[in-house]
Amino acid sequence: MDLLIICFLCAFTFISALHFFAISTKKSTSGKLPPGPFPLPIIGNLLQLGNEPHKSLAKLANIHGPIMSLKLGQITTIVISSATLAKETLQTHDLNLSDRTVPDAIRAQDHHLSMEWLPLGAEWRNLRKICSSYIFAIQKLDLNRDLRRQKIEQLIGDIQECCREGKAVSIGEAAFGTMLNTLSSSIVSLDLSDSSSDRAREFKEAFQSILHEAGKPNLSDFFPFLRKIDPQGIRRRTSIHFGKLLGIFDGMIDERIELRKQKGYITGDDVLDILLNLNDEANTSEILDRESIKHLFTVLFVAGSGTTSSTLESAMTELIRNPKTLLKLRTEIEQTIGKRRVVDESDISRLPYLQAVVNETFRLHPPVPLLIPRKAKSDVDMCGFIIPKGAQIMVNAWAIGRDGNTWKHPNSFMPERFLESDIDVWSRSFELIPFGGGRRICPGLPLATRVLHPMLGSLINIFGWKTEYGSGPVRVIPTQ
Repeated sequence: MDLLIICFLCAFTFISALHFFAISTKKSTSGKLPPGPFPLPIIGNLLQLGNEPHKSLAKLANIHGPIMSLKLGQITTIVISSATLAKETLQTHDLNLSDRTVPDAIRAQDHHLSMEWLPLGAEWRNLRKICSSYIFAIQKLDLNRDLRRQKIEQLIGDIQECCREGKAVSIGEAAFGTMLNTLSSSIVSLDLSDSSSDRAREFKEAFQSILHEAGKPNLSDFFPFLRKIDPQGIRRRTSIHFGKLLGIFDGMIDERIELRKQKGYITGDDVLDILLNLNDEANTSEILDRESIKHLFTVLFVAGSGTTSSTLESAMTELIRNPKTLLKLRTEIEQTIGKRRVVDESDISRLPYLQAVVNETFRLHPPVPLLIPRKAKSDVDMCGFIIPKGAQIMVNAWAIGRDGNTWKHPNSFMPERFLESDIDVWSRSFELIPFGGGRRICPGLPLATRVLHPMLGSLINIFGWKTEYGSGPVRVIPTQ
C-alpha cells in the first residue's frame, strides 16, 4: 500500500508540475511559425512521433509541407523534409543553425563538451582541425590502408569458418565487430573487439550500453525542467557507462605515457600517439587535455562503428531482396578484379556499380535518419516563416531520400539511377545527405567510404548468400 501511495503521489506531482510549468512559461513567438499539426496541451505533438519518428514526420510533411513546426513537449521543433530546404538549412543559414540540441543523456560525464556537441567556437574549431588534419587527412588514411585491408581479411576468414560449419551470420554484428577492430587498432593500437580480453569485453559492454541508453526516448529532452530529477534515470545510468568507458581510456593513456618514457621508444602512427605528440610540441592552439582526448575517442568510436555496420547490413538486405541487382554487382566485381578476391580501396574507382549500390543504400537507409538535431542561435527567416531562436531543427534525410519530386520510383532499390548522375555523398546538391552537410558534416566521411565499399564488395565477390530459413535477410547463411 505504501508503494502505491508513493507512486500515486509521484504521478500527481509530475502531472501538476508539467501543467504549472506549461502555463508559467507560455509566451508568444515573434513572427510566423511554419505550418504543422495542432499540438495537444502540455505534451504537444509527442504522440504523433510513433516508434519510427522519421517515418511519422515524413507522413506529416506530406500534409503540412517540407518545412513544418511541431511542439514536442516544451520544445519548438522545425522539421525540414526537402533537398531545397535542406540546402537552406545546412548551407545558406548554416552559421545560425549549426549549434546542437543536446540530449540529456549526453550531458553525463560532461560528454556534451565533446566535438560533436559543442557550439561553434574556438574549441570546436580546434577539435575539427585536429580531426581533418591528423586523423582523417588523406595522407593519414593512406598510411592505414593495409591495416583496414587486414581487418576485412579477418572478417572474410570468420565468415569462411561459418561456411564450413553451416552457421548463419548476423551481418550487422559482424560488420560492427570489424569496424570496432579497425577503429581501435588505428586509434589505440589494440583490438577492442576481442571477446577473450577482459578490457575489450568491458569496453564493448559499456559502449553498447551507452548507445542503448542514449537511444531511449527521454522525458527530460522534451521537458528540460525535469533534468534535475532525471525521472527515468537515463542520465544516471549513462553516467555509469560513460565512467567505465572513460576509465578504460584513462588506463590506455597512462600506459602509453609510461611507454613513451622508456628509452628507445619509437612513436607510432596511431591517433593516441599523434595527439600526445601534438601536446609535446607546445603548439598551444592544438593541445588537447586528457578529458578532451577521452571524449574525442568516444565520439570516434560511436560515429564510426554503428553507422558503418548499419549501412552494410542495409546494403546486404537490399541486395538479397533484389537478386538481379546482386548478380549485376557480382559480375562487375568479377570482371574487374577477378573471382573470389578481396576488393581493395584502390579498386573502388573502377567499380561504378558498387559505388551506385552504396549510394542507393544511403538514399533509402541513411544511418541517422533525422541527422543530429541542430538549434537556432537566432531567429531565421526561411520561406517567409520564422525559425525562432532556441528552436530545435530536424533534417529528415530519410524523407529527402524518398521524395517523389526528386527521385523516380523513390521506394524502389535502383542503383542504376546513380550511374548517370552527379549526385553522391560528396556533392553539394543535398538530395543525398547521410553524413549531414555544412560546417557540421561528419568528419569521418572519408574513412567511411574507404571501409564500406571494400567490405561490401568483398562479401559479395567471395560468398554466395541465402536467408536463414526464409526468416529475413538480417541473418544470412554464406556459401562458397
